[in-house]
Amino acid sequence: MRRLLIADLHLHPARPELSRALIDFCQQRINADDELYILGDLFEAWIGDDVGLVTHADTIACLKQLTLKGTKVFFMAGNRDFLIGPKFSLATGVQILDDPTVVNFDGQHVLLMHGDTLCTDDIGYQDFRSLVRDLSWQNDFLAMSPALRMQQANDYRQQSQALTAMKPNDIMDVNADAVSHVMNQHQVRLLIHGHTHRPQVHHLNNGDRVVLGDWGGHFDYLSWPQGQAWHLIRESI
Repeated sequence: MRRLLIADLHLHPARPELSRALIDFCQQRINADDELYILGDLFEAWIGDDVGLVTHADTIACLKQLTLKGTKVFFMAGNRDFLIGPKFSLATGVQILDDPTVVNFDGQHVLLMHGDTLCTDDIGYQDFRSLVRDLSWQNDFLAMSPALRMQQANDYRQQSQALTAMKPNDIMDVNADAVSHVMNQHQVRLLIHGHTHRPQVHHLNNGDRVVLGDWGGHFDYLSWPQGQAWHLIRESI
């Protein structure tokens, strides 16, 4: 049995090669007794289960096939797909995880996060995150027509890209104090997250921080076979 951890696929209808890569990954690399952990931003945008289940029908079918054969699949929302709801879980058999979540792998407590809450220096983003994670905002958004939701999501994405281009790179990376605080808070010596698209293993005074990569012209994942050491893997799509 292995635990496989991935993040930041950013699946989008305009990039079908990413969906095909995920389907190949699930069908060819994952066994029935494995566990798959998806740590956010599986989708580039999720504007509600009513739309997403149709738009990403191939991915939904892939995940359903995976869980039906016995593979346990876990999903943690990212900043792109935080509106994934119970209908997604029902349609796929995927279990939803809170962010953060502590798991036990081979007797070791491991903290799993998407990673965006660690980027505390990016105050503008954190303010926006607080807005869209508000239940009242989400209810108002989901009450809109699919066309209006998609237009607003596209507007937000364009604004985000424009603002990101003007920000120093270090502001958009995690804050060291935030990392230390959350690891101490949960009493762990290993943190695994995505979001920053900067795959690397960081050796810290209080443990290790492992950053998962995004799926661009390649896909990155962490493999942790039961009873063995974990390792990061990069393969071409």
